[in-house]
Amino acid sequence: MTQPESNAAGILETALLDVRHGQETAFESALQQALPLIRRQPGCQRAEVRPCLENPRRYLLLVYWATLADHEQGFRRSTDYQRWRALLHGFYEPFPTVEHFGPPL
Repeated sequence: MTQPESNAAGILETALLDVRHGQETAFESALQQALPLIRRQPGCQRAEVRPCLENPRRYLLLVYWATLADHEQGFRRSTDYQRWRALLHGFYEPFPTVEHFGPPL
């Protein structure tokens, strides 16, 4: 099965972000600096992080991209991604799996 590159509904990127115990407040502070970096990327239609109600260490990243390439070749190869990594990647335990989803059925 081929991955869709572009369509009216776009691509949804998801990741469960499990933050190290006791680092939730620091993570949320860093996130306030990081979200504008992704939101300003070409092809980023919307980006949000939601806290889990059952697990205070877990967050859900949702990013809506116009195309998969906007994320993989655009954001991931940008200097903004390097800053995103520096701000956030040290908080995760374990490191999240990022997945991409096509349009709704």
